[in-house]
Amino acid sequence: MTNLLKNPLTFFSILILSILLILAIFPSQIAPMDPQKANYDALRSPPSRDHIMGTDYVGRDIASRVIYGVRTTLIIAFAAVILSKTIGFAWGLASGYFGGWFDLVTERIVEIMLSIPGLILALLLLAGLGSGKITVIIAIAVGGIAGTVRIIRSSVLSIKNMPYVEAAKAMGVHPIIIISRHIAPQCIAPLLVIASASLGGAIFTEATLSFLGLGITPNEPTWGSMMAVVAENYLRPLWWIAVFPGIALTVTIMAFNLIGDELRDRLDPKLKGEIKD
Repeated sequence: MTNLLKNPLTFFSILILSILLILAIFPSQIAPMDPQKANYDALRSPPSRDHIMGTDYVGRDIASRVIYGVRTTLIIAFAAVILSKTIGFAWGLASGYFGGWFDLVTERIVEIMLSIPGLILALLLLAGLGSGKITVIIAIAVGGIAGTVRIIRSSVLSIKNMPYVEAAKAMGVHPIIIISRHIAPQCIAPLLVIASASLGGAIFTEATLSFLGLGITPNEPTWGSMMAVVAENYLRPLWWIAVFPGIALTVTIMAFNLIGDELRDRLDPKLKGEIKD
């Protein structure tokens, strides 16, 4: 706790993420109104005592929709990052340890994947897989695999020639046991660093896809889709519909990025400047 107080930004980020977690778990208890309920007596109302963040074009409470949007955002971001890092971790371990043609093919695939911007790749996958929360998770996850493979592979290459690994090989220990007991545990720190650093990017990608009207059901409260409503009604823009979801999005991404930086500095400073997810 003392170390956290020495870094106010980190303490602030943990506080923000704790609040977001509470909102994601108990949205119905915290939100002042039903996020889907239209109130035609309060159409396009600016922020007031009854609606602290105003209402949208059909009278839905913006504060309630922002709160409910936390759950959707965090579920998609965490699921996508867990999926991408799990695949990338296993793939990177195998590529770095076994080498040979498998490593050569892996590097070429990784280079191709890294050459495609993550958002473009997600759009291509959504075009092929269709809409839905699961497809958005898959689309975001695929974009984060390549960077994980490259970082974990480089960690394995520096570990597999260590004396204790060479001794295990000389004793005839099975490669799977060597990887699981002697190599994989040494790669957990960089995995945690890149996972935490990737959460902000996953949230941004989800918001962008929602803004474009892809993936998530339009009626489901998401920060990106809420801001898209303003773009769709550009002749009568309502600033509060875009500003409050935008602030929530910005603060959340900033908090995850700051936590990622702190974990990187504490667990694996060698990764500084290398994370490209």
